Amino acid sequence: MFRTALRNVLAHKGRLLMTMLAVMLGTAFVAGTLVFSDTMGQALRTQNSKSYADIAVTVSDNAAVGNGYGDGAAADTPTLTEETRKKVAALPGTAEARGVVSGFTGIADKNGALIGNGFSTTGTNYVPGADGTDPRYPLVEGRGPKDATEIALDTRTAEKGGYHVGDTVRAAVNGPVMELKLTGTLHTNDPRVMAGGSLAAFDTATAQKLYLSPGRYAELDIKAKPGTDDAALLTAVKQVLPQGDNIEAKTGRELAAEQDRMIGKLTKMLNLFFLGFAGISLFVGIFIIANTFAMLVAQRTKELALLRAVGATRRQITRSVKIEAVLVGLTASVGGLVAGIGIAVGLRALLNGPMDSNLPDGPLVVSPLTVLVSLAVGVLVTLVAAWLPARRASRIAPVAAMSTNEQPATQKSLRVRNAVGLLFTLAGAGALAAGVGGKEVKLVGLGAAALLLGVFVLTPLLSRPLIALLAPLLRAVYGTPGKLAQENAVRNPRRTAATASALTIGVTLITSLTVIGASVNKAVDDSSDNDVKADYTVVMANGSKLSDEVATQIAKAPGVSAMSAERGLRVTLGEGKGKGEDDADLEWLTAVDPATIDQLATIKIKDGSADALKQGKLLVSSGRSEQAGYKVGSTLAVTYPDGTKGSLTVGGVLEANTALAGVIAPEGVVGPHTLPGSGLNKVLVKGKDGATEQLRQALRDATGGNPLISVKGQKDIKAESRQDITNVLNLLYGLLGMSVVIAVLGVVNTMAMSVFERRREIGMLRAIGLDRLGIRRMVRLESLLIALFGGLVGVGLGILSAWAVIRTMAGDLKGLSTVVPPLQIAGFLLAAAVIGLLAALWPAHRAAKLDILGAIKSE
Repeated sequence: MFRTALRNVLAHKGRLLMTMLAVMLGTAFVAGTLVFSDTMGQALRTQNSKSYADIAVTVSDNAAVGNGYGDGAAADTPTLTEETRKKVAALPGTAEARGVVSGFTGIADKNGALIGNGFSTTGTNYVPGADGTDPRYPLVEGRGPKDATEIALDTRTAEKGGYHVGDTVRAAVNGPVMELKLTGTLHTNDPRVMAGGSLAAFDTATAQKLYLSPGRYAELDIKAKPGTDDAALLTAVKQVLPQGDNIEAKTGRELAAEQDRMIGKLTKMLNLFFLGFAGISLFVGIFIIANTFAMLVAQRTKELALLRAVGATRRQITRSVKIEAVLVGLTASVGGLVAGIGIAVGLRALLNGPMDSNLPDGPLVVSPLTVLVSLAVGVLVTLVAAWLPARRASRIAPVAAMSTNEQPATQKSLRVRNAVGLLFTLAGAGALAAGVGGKEVKLVGLGAAALLLGVFVLTPLLSRPLIALLAPLLRAVYGTPGKLAQENAVRNPRRTAATASALTIGVTLITSLTVIGASVNKAVDDSSDNDVKADYTVVMANGSKLSDEVATQIAKAPGVSAMSAERGLRVTLGEGKGKGEDDADLEWLTAVDPATIDQLATIKIKDGSADALKQGKLLVSSGRSEQAGYKVGSTLAVTYPDGTKGSLTVGGVLEANTALAGVIAPEGVVGPHTLPGSGLNKVLVKGKDGATEQLRQALRDATGGNPLISVKGQKDIKAESRQDITNVLNLLYGLLGMSVVIAVLGVVNTMAMSVFERRREIGMLRAIGLDRLGIRRMVRLESLLIALFGGLVGVGLGILSAWAVIRTMAGDLKGLSTVVPPLQIAGFLLAAAVIGLLAALWPAHRAAKLDILGAIKSE
């Protein structure tokens, strides 16, 4: 039977080509993901080990966050000072104790634009040794900075900005721009810089002033003398450190191991994300494989019956078809493994080339596990898909099958299938409705999965009525070829269903993502229009805090009629009302100017007084009020970041508002209790003449031209939100593209094999007068009907799934409701039609070229 299986594979290799391609593409997705993640993980771990190679112990001050991230440090918080560094340096086992300061620094190019992205604009201190150089950052040209007027840059940033040693560089932290002399260029392996960011190095005193406070360090990196045990040095270091929860000391090996674990988690998440889409592609491939083997079994009915007649058992017939599936799966998987390695190489080249990600170098990692998983997945998927056709083949009767080329599915089998499909559909719809009503995401997911499965099972039943809807148009426009195409499309419902379902999966997911994206965009736009009155919002591009000086300068800018700084600070509530927080005693307050906030944001009071802020009281959003139990009149004992204690009274409850969420407090009440360096979240600005370019430029001038500070109008905020959603959707569309390609292969395969098994019928049609153009039209229209059927079902399922998800998310985003973009939905159906027509080009050409007499004589 093995020889029989091998002969059958070789004899039908042309008809199995599309199936092999489908398996190969899915396997390539899996292999490419595993090879790329393994390669990047190994490169990152190697780079990480080099970073800690000469560090025996590291001491970190977790409160030293710099650049206004967090609330700053209270007066009694222990810190790492120069005195601490000297104590550590004086220990017997210490060879060197280096104080490190770091934060964010934006570097402007010569046109004033930010170099790199805001989240990777790194700043640090340059610590020269006895030779005047810092071993962490080898000099490429020039020297390191020595005072507050100097700066050094990494070579890539200097090149991007067109800077040379001796030039004046415009740099900024969270306040006005500084103009500094470039004294040197540096080399760095910092992954943030290598991923497209920038590195600015200052002398230690300047870095401390910019990021923390004079004499304070964020970290101490300690090198050990030869022969000193790291653990023993760690014990000695801990004895001279200030005591506090924010001070943490670990060995370099411990830190390297932690980083390795983080890298492992990152690569695992990357694997799971991409393998999820690979699984979708393989799931789509199952429909194609099953369809192909079912058609091959039907076309080989006489052959299989003869084998039964000469003594082959049912088990042997089943085993023969399974062996064919294994051979097909193994061959395709080997090709997929090779293609996957090529994809990983190409992806790394793309990221390091046009996308300028500059990922760490390292050898290509193709582990034995990757090889085994890739081959096993391809073979297993093919074997599972061929299981039902193999069982069907074993049931062919030795004598009864001799008189026909194909055994149609019995009405009983279709009734059983329809009953099972209806059961899954009803169960899925019920779970979906229950999940939406109770806002249970898991239940919604299970319901959607069951509903999709039920509809897939019911597709043979659905094919006739849905295809019949298009039949009158085809008959009116194309006449006889249109009528024949409609009859051919519903002749074998199982085959039509399997072919269309492969396309349905991709269309369902794409439609669902599109509807969710459109709905979120609409909600964000409406919230921006209804909740925000400010013409401009001034924020840091990297999400860090603005300097208090920025608000002072903005208030003086020409054209400003009203402004309010928005400050976030974390307080401790004595009554423990912070339900829902990680720590039940903590609450975040948003401090605003009570005199102007009503000119900058829409304030609609649900309960209490609209003048609560002016009266020195709190306003609480309705969502936070329900969650934490805050009521109008509640008096809360509070401990501020500076240790001061007091009490705050709830004066009003706001209706849902995206501009003012959580707990809002008057700046005059809580502002005096903030810590130095805590900074501002943003500044809202209203112009005398509205949102004009003159006002925008005035605000930019007021911020000193800082490239890290963004001045955003309402249109900018909407455009950014839309662009973020578009970027995510485009990524997901690209990953789903593989499943669509596999679905197209399925349509091509089905049509080609249908033409082969209907050779006699096509010959008879030619003989009675249907010309070659009519034959081509018949095949193309049949493919068009199948593709449109798959597209229609996919669009319907996609909209339903999106509706369920949006209803579940409605409480998390104000004004979120289902929005179905008609043009995009029409575009998906048009794309499905185009796919159907393109997929039929080759089969239609083959059908039209058949010799009439040869086709009539064929079996």
